Amino acid sequence: QVQLVESGGGLVQAGGSLRLSCTASGRTLSSRAMGWFRQAPGKERESVAAISWNGDITYYADSVKGRFAISRNNAKNTVYLQMNSLKPEDTAVYYCAAGRTVVPSRSPAGYDYWGQGAQVTVSS
Repeated sequence: QVQLVESGGGLVQAGGSLRLSCTASGRTLSSRAMGWFRQAPGKERESVAAISWNGDITYYADSVKGRFAISRNNAKNTVYLQMNSLKPEDTAVYYCAAGRTVVPSRSPAGYDYWGQGAQVTVSS
């Protein structure tokens, strides 16, 4: 069993930055890909970014490319999402997820453990 806990969410003005962290307990994450998803009110959960087990492969949604960066520290069992140049449309609950394999997936079906979510609100 893996427990994931996100932190670092909050309220920020447009153009600002936040860094989300996701720390795992229970099992090591080093053998799993990791992903960040988000869900805005009335919308489906969407993939934001994903990273392979060793960090060599990363994926980003087109809407966040060049603004967000995913990284991981396997020694700390933690994955990060650095979010820069935030826009009001980035407002959502952000979830981290542990993948079923070492290869990152853009689909929620590729993940079997989820955090409780962190609210990110970007004001205009």
